[in-house]
Amino acid sequence: MELLDKLNWRYAAKAMNGEKVPQYKIDNIIEAARLAPTSSGLQPFEIIVVKNQEIKEQIKPIAWNQSVITDCSHLLVFAAWDTYTEDRINYMFDLTNEIRGFKNEGWENYRQMLLKMYPSQDEEVNFNHAAKQAYIAFSQAITAAAYEGVDATPLEGFDPDKLDEILGLRAKGLRSAVMLPLGYRDAENDWLVNLVKVRKSTEDLVTVIE
Repeated sequence: MELLDKLNWRYAAKAMNGEKVPQYKIDNIIEAARLAPTSSGLQPFEIIVVKNQEIKEQIKPIAWNQSVITDCSHLLVFAAWDTYTEDRINYMFDLTNEIRGFKNEGWENYRQMLLKMYPSQDEEVNFNHAAKQAYIAFSQAITAAAYEGVDATPLEGFDPDKLDEILGLRAKGLRSAVMLPLGYRDAENDWLVNLVKVRKSTEDLVTVIE
């Protein structure tokens, strides 16, 4: 299967060569993330695409000085909603009604249930839930990158508060969740590039309940 071949090819590149990824490949990767499933279809996150080299240089020190941040082509930052609000929930339900061209009683009842539940919850609980949804899209972006032959390095090793400050996320009601540098591996300077991929066996990973 071609997709599995691509996933076996990919790894978390530790060094990138600075080569630019064609825009159409970036667009495809972002589109895959946009199409990801999320709880109640709310898509409670945004994707910040950092191309500006000066901004990358500001981010690098608050992310363990990882070279892929400045040597990547595009740096994707997945930023989750800081909480769920009535306006945010209503926007997505209204958008669904507009695009589908009709209202559904069951769907509207579901809207009211979410409006009663989410806004009354603790903001940290809501952010953590939203961040999990961002990770679903993040995972699809990694898969799409592999399919496009683009290297991608999942990064959680950064100071989220400082990243939020650099990108002005809190003013937008967002908090950074995870980063994904996109680019091309620097095979000569990456200690990981030729090492065999190690994963648990299917037998150790999967339990089948008949």
